Amino acid sequence: MAEDYYQVLGVDKKASADEIKKAYRKLAVKWHPDKNPNNKAAEEKFKKISEAYAVLSDAQKREQYDQFGSADRFRQQYSQEDIFRDFDLDEILRGFGFGGGRGRTTFHTSRRGGGGAQDFEDPFSGIFGGGGGGRQYANMPQKGQDAEYNLSISLEESVMGSDKKISLQMENRIEDINVKIPPGISSGKKLRLPGKGLAGFNGGPNGDLFLNINVLPHPIFARDGNDLYIEKTIKFTQAALGTTIDIPTLDGTTKRLKIAPGTQNNTKIRMKGYGVPGLKGSLKGDQFVKINIEVPKKLTDRQIKLIEQLSNEGM
Repeated sequence: MAEDYYQVLGVDKKASADEIKKAYRKLAVKWHPDKNPNNKAAEEKFKKISEAYAVLSDAQKREQYDQFGSADRFRQQYSQEDIFRDFDLDEILRGFGFGGGRGRTTFHTSRRGGGGAQDFEDPFSGIFGGGGGGRQYANMPQKGQDAEYNLSISLEESVMGSDKKISLQMENRIEDINVKIPPGISSGKKLRLPGKGLAGFNGGPNGDLFLNINVLPHPIFARDGNDLYIEKTIKFTQAALGTTIDIPTLDGTTKRLKIAPGTQNNTKIRMKGYGVPGLKGSLKGDQFVKINIEVPKKLTDRQIKLIEQLSNEGM
C-alpha cells in the first residue's frame, strides 16, 4: 500500500498547519533517538515522520504532494534534497525542547539532474551518531523507488496475451520497455517488472515497475471473470421454427450455432471452451450467446392476416 504523509502523522488531509505541527511534535517526542537509544526501528520511524512534516509543513510542497497523492509518487519526482530544502530540523527540535546543532554532514545523491552527485546537508546527521553517522548511513547501498504505470490494453490482448512496447519517462531519461502480457489477465491486476523502476543509490539495485492493467471496453464482447458474452438478435420465426446462425469469436473465427425450435427471448447458449484462459492454473472460461428475439414493428396486410390466423389457433 502506498505511503501517505498524512497517515504517517495521523492527521486528516484537511488538517491546518497548526494541527500538523502539533501532531509532529507529539510523534517527535515519542520517537526521538534521545528517548530511544540504539533503537533502529525508532530511528526509521523518526525519519519517516520528519520527512512527512518537512513536506506538509511547507505550503508549496504540500500543494505539490496533494497532486501526487502518495509519498511513493512524490519521491519519484522530488529528491531528499528537494524534500528537506529550507527545512531546519535542528531549529525545529530545539523549539520542541530537544538539543540540536551537534554538527551535520554532507549527503550525496544522484536522484535528480544530469550533473552527477549533488551535495546537501543531511538533516539527521546531527541526531544519529554525531558527525560521522549521517555519512555512514547515506553511503549505504539503497534500492531505488518503485514506479507505477497505468497500462490500457484491448480485450483481445487481455484474453490471448501480447507483447507490447511502452515508453516511460524515468527520472531524467526516456526508457523503452518490452512488456509481455500473459493470456487471461484482467482489469485491476498488476504486472511486476523487477529492476525497471528508479535507479538505486550508492550501487543499490533499481526499484521495480508495477503496471496497473486496465482492459478497454469492446464493441461486441463483454467479459465476466473468465467467461465472454455476446448478444445475437434473431427473428421471431427463427426462434419459433429453429435455425442456425454464425457467431464470431474473439480470435476472429466464426462458429455456426444451432438455435433450437421454440427458443425464448434472453436464452443463453453456452459455447464451451471459447472463453478466457485461466491464470495460474484456473479453468478456461466459456463464451455465452444471449438470444434477443426481434418483434417486427410494422407488418404488411398479409402478415397481419397470417398472425391473426396463428392467434386464432392459440399461438
